[in-house]
Amino acid sequence: MPNPIDFTLYLITDRHQVLPGRTLLETGDAALRGGVRAVQLREKDLSAAELLPLAMELRTLTRRFEARLLINDRIDVALAVGADGVHLGGHSLPPETARSLLGPDKLIGVSTHHPDEIAAAATAGADFVTFGPVFTTPSKLAYGRPLGLAALRAACVASPLPVFALGGIRLNHLPELIDSGSYGVAVISAVIAATDPNAAAGAFLGNTTPAIG
Repeated sequence: MPNPIDFTLYLITDRHQVLPGRTLLETGDAALRGGVRAVQLREKDLSAAELLPLAMELRTLTRRFEARLLINDRIDVALAVGADGVHLGGHSLPPETARSLLGPDKLIGVSTHHPDEIAAAATAGADFVTFGPVFTTPSKLAYGRPLGLAALRAACVASPLPVFALGGIRLNHLPELIDSGSYGVAVISAVIAATDPNAAAGAFLGNTTPAIG
């Protein structure tokens, strides 16, 4: 049985999008104060040695707010800092291998772009998936054109796992994402690059929690 997913807003980090004069940790602190309860540390250009101290600081911060911390790809770093789980992409270790290393109680999220990938992730022991890009976003240009709402709806209908819409998500998109069956949303710039990450997170949660919490 997959682990229960107790969050609807999934914040993904990108320190390059943090506004000047702030650090990633300061931005994360503001977002957590705004209600974020799940953070994926995704700084893919850092080595494990560079990522570890940042992960340790973010682990301390997320614990303070009783929030989940997942590490993108790096199972070794996740284990080292006592993270709540990992998020796996197409070039990561397979979910079943991650599960054997992490144990049954850790969360495993998987990035998907097609319903077949969602089914495979579920079979391999994942707990939830992100699906996208739904809308146009610079961070997902490598995956081609956005998949759109019809593809999201089809993925959600077929998925045995909670699906988080990903890619170009903005506050005004929430009604149609909820209508499409999305369990929650995964965001980067909408919170990380916001003038007020606290208010941005709160606005997302104020619009999502009653409907899909």
